[in-house]
This record gives sequence, C-alpha cells and structure tokens, in this order.
Amino acid sequence: MSGLSAVFALTTWQIVADGPLRRVDERVGRALVGHGPAGLTEFLADLGNMQVALPVLGCAIVWVLARGERRAPLVAALAMAAVPLLVVPLKEWIARPGPLTDATGYYPSGHAATAAVAYGAAALLLSPYLRRAWMMPVAAVLLTVATGIGLVLRGYHWPLDVAGSWCLCGVLLVALRVLGRRAARDGAGAQPPK
Repeated sequence: MSGLSAVFALTTWQIVADGPLRRVDERVGRALVGHGPAGLTEFLADLGNMQVALPVLGCAIVWVLARGERRAPLVAALAMAAVPLLVVPLKEWIARPGPLTDATGYYPSGHAATAAVAYGAAALLLSPYLRRAWMMPVAAVLLTVATGIGLVLRGYHWPLDVAGSWCLCGVLLVALRVLGRRAARDGAGAQPPK
C-alpha cells in the first residue's frame, strides 16, 4: 500500500509542479491519441462510466448479500462511495487541462478510478466463492487496463491521469481487502446466540 501511495504522491507532485514526468506524459499522450479503431477505443473508455461499472459492482454486492455476507459488501460499497470524495477535490485542486481541451479537472481520472474500484471490489467480493479464485482479479485487472487504454487512445485523459487513479484506487482496494479479511476472521470466530 505504501508503494502505491508513494507513486501517487510522486505522480501528483510532477503534475502540479509541471515536472519532467508531466512533459513526457503529455508527449506520449499526444502520440497515442487517435490510435486504434474508434468504436473499440470508445467502448473501452465507456467501461469506466458509472452506468457500466456500478451495475457490475451492484450485482456482485447483491450476489454476496444473498449468500449471507454483510460486512464485505458494505465495505465494497463504502470504497466505491469514497471514489468521488477523493477524486473530485483532487481534480479541482490540480486543475490539469485535458489532452484535447483547455478545460481542467483531468487528474486523476474519474473514469479510471470508477473502473478500478468497481471491478476490483467486485472481484474481491466474488473470488472466495469460485473454484478458480484467481479468475476474478485477472478479469478486474483486464477491464481496468482496457478502460485506461480506451481513455488515453480516445484523448479523454493523459496516461498519468489514468496511472494516478490506479494508484489512488489501489490503496482503496488494498484497504478493502484487509477489512474484508478482518470481517471474515471476526465472523468465523463469532458464536451463534444461545
């Protein structure tokens, strides 16, 4: 978790201070914009829309609730609720312009953050119920990376906007994982009422 926090802090500092990493980021971003089939890259970028990602997490929460789990779904919902509470003030404070616009508020990427937390939390919720538990986190990583690729190729975000969101939300997901394990451990030791 400290590694993700450190990378997020470094990335944020470089964006705010107009450091060399920001200049490289903007050169790379300009070179990538417009590559790939427009329909596919738009589809990938849309994976980070709340209308797409939240129902995925919602279905996972309902499925786990139906199996009697209460704490982990609550923690997952709180992690998702924390995304705009963290991202929006940062966007306003940093006020980074986007790749194809002078409008500000592009760092960190809200779409990348939404995808990371929604798909990551869904994977953490569902993995314990699967024989091949590794499949859900792999699917979450693929969906999250695909979203980031779409956002950059469509010119909606710079690469560091996406990477910064992944680091920030990685911290949230690690906290979710730790709290989920504690909840499972505490629940396993509880005795039914007599």
